[in-house]
Amino acid sequence: MNILGLSAFYHDSAAALVRDGRVAAAAQEERFTRRRHDASFPIRAVEYCLRESGIGPGDIDLVVFYDKPLLKFERILHTYLAYAPRGLSSFAMAMPLWLKDKLWTKDLIRDALGYQGEILFTEHHESHAASAFYPSPFQEAAILTMDGVGEWAAASIGRGDGARLDLLRTLDFPHSPGLLYSAFTSYIGFKVNSGEYKVMGLAPYGEPKYAGLIRDELMDLRPDGSFRLDMRYFNYCAGLTMTSERFHDLFAGPPRRPESPLTPRDMDLAASIQSVCEEIMLRMARHAREVAGSRRLCLAGGVALNCVGNGRILRERVFDRIWIQPAAGDAGGALGAALFAWHAVLGRGRSADGVHDSQRGSLLGPAFGEDEIAAFLARVQAPGRRLAPDELPRLVAELLAQGKIVGWFQDRMEYGPRALGARSILGDPRDVRMQATMNLKIKFRESFRPFAPAVLAERAGDYFDLDEESPYMLLTAPVKESRRLPESPEQARLFGLERLNLPRSDIPAVTHVDFSARVQTVRRENSPSLYELLKAFESRTGCAALVNTSFNVRGEPIVCRPEEAYACFMRTNMDYLALGPFLLDKTEQQPPREDASWMKTFELD
Repeated sequence: MNILGLSAFYHDSAAALVRDGRVAAAAQEERFTRRRHDASFPIRAVEYCLRESGIGPGDIDLVVFYDKPLLKFERILHTYLAYAPRGLSSFAMAMPLWLKDKLWTKDLIRDALGYQGEILFTEHHESHAASAFYPSPFQEAAILTMDGVGEWAAASIGRGDGARLDLLRTLDFPHSPGLLYSAFTSYIGFKVNSGEYKVMGLAPYGEPKYAGLIRDELMDLRPDGSFRLDMRYFNYCAGLTMTSERFHDLFAGPPRRPESPLTPRDMDLAASIQSVCEEIMLRMARHAREVAGSRRLCLAGGVALNCVGNGRILRERVFDRIWIQPAAGDAGGALGAALFAWHAVLGRGRSADGVHDSQRGSLLGPAFGEDEIAAFLARVQAPGRRLAPDELPRLVAELLAQGKIVGWFQDRMEYGPRALGARSILGDPRDVRMQATMNLKIKFRESFRPFAPAVLAERAGDYFDLDEESPYMLLTAPVKESRRLPESPEQARLFGLERLNLPRSDIPAVTHVDFSARVQTVRRENSPSLYELLKAFESRTGCAALVNTSFNVRGEPIVCRPEEAYACFMRTNMDYLALGPFLLDKTEQQPPREDASWMKTFELD
């Protein structure tokens, strides 16, 4: 039985195909259209899922959409009526989209797919909860979902047991943990729905000086993690901005202009909202344990991408085990909707062994064979050396040990926002210059943003204080004390971005200013190519970790095809590209012609 799950029309549209309860394929639309966070109907992602599974639209048994548009429309109308006549301009902008597409989702699905079968609609937080629980390794667990807003709910607590999933508590709009964090994201000068990572990365450079003010003036935070916001400080219900003039007065200034220099105040604001977010997450997690009566937790929703908060929940032992959906945001709703239909609606059984999840490393996107890659290289006249399977990791490990930066394009593409070793840019974590080089010359992004380590799972305990495996780079853990470097009195007096380039451990390129790291633990069964490279690098250097960042530049989606990988390689200062079995040396490549068609898939900001 083939069930197609869809998410669309807000951000990160995606499609997922579940065949007889097994996840066959899943991908975000942005990877095919090359428009970051693409919200359009995911027709290209659907085409990929069907092609990967060897079926056509006539073979689909059921289509499931990840939320209920009519219920969401009801919430929007209620909100506009409550704030009328304020919000007229926002209302005028929103209504054409609803009247053109969103209210007619069922018809749009039928027209786009040529599909005449049954279409189901799950609630938004049911989709998130299903994406968290059903692929997890747990037979029963508490479920916590947190995001901006679905139909009405902005957070939910549930319980999963076998094939059964029940939502037990909800926190409703406009009192939203995701929108609270996004309001500060906007105020600090970053883009909502993509800049939240930047706030999290900036937070350790500041002090949470405003955390008390946030708790006292903006919200009423309760012991169970629920809260009410004072909406006089926010503008997202009816306006075109996230924050109001009252908010700006409270924090003594207007929002930071995008791309302007960051100030100590911006860092302190980031630290403050991160502190409050972690407190909300901890309180909700403790309440979820009480309500659901389980010592295992599954997480999803956009706030579950806050790996620092996830790490706090783990370190404070609120639960014994945690599993986080790697596509925790709206993209994961497509997978959750399909799995909810299979298990909760159709009543199909489920078993979990307590160890292995069923998402297979989240490598659920397209793969490209040797012949396809060879044909592309011949077409663009790109010289490359074909290596045997055992040669590639050994030679790339040698190049990395020499300080080279390597683009790594292997296996099926990742589903979710993180590069997990299939579409990655890799470097030596021992190199004190690596973070600055990658940020400024490869990624073209802010210098303060940290990079994540990929580490052999069996060696993770030698580097990090981490009690749980983190295969999807969604847990932050402290670097072990034994690996940290002592600070001189002069260094200890440095503040904020002055501390940026201080080496903090013997793996400085992946050690953040607060000695934390966003860890990816790697096993052969989930990430075979990256695992072999890590083993080769360990054999060559004694170090079992690598810098792993996504294969893209600022403003671009992660690469999908060989064309995008080669274009990114040529437009940045990467030294080598491992494209399937082919190794390309930058010094041997000819500068591309400006009219080269494959280059038009890749444009820098």
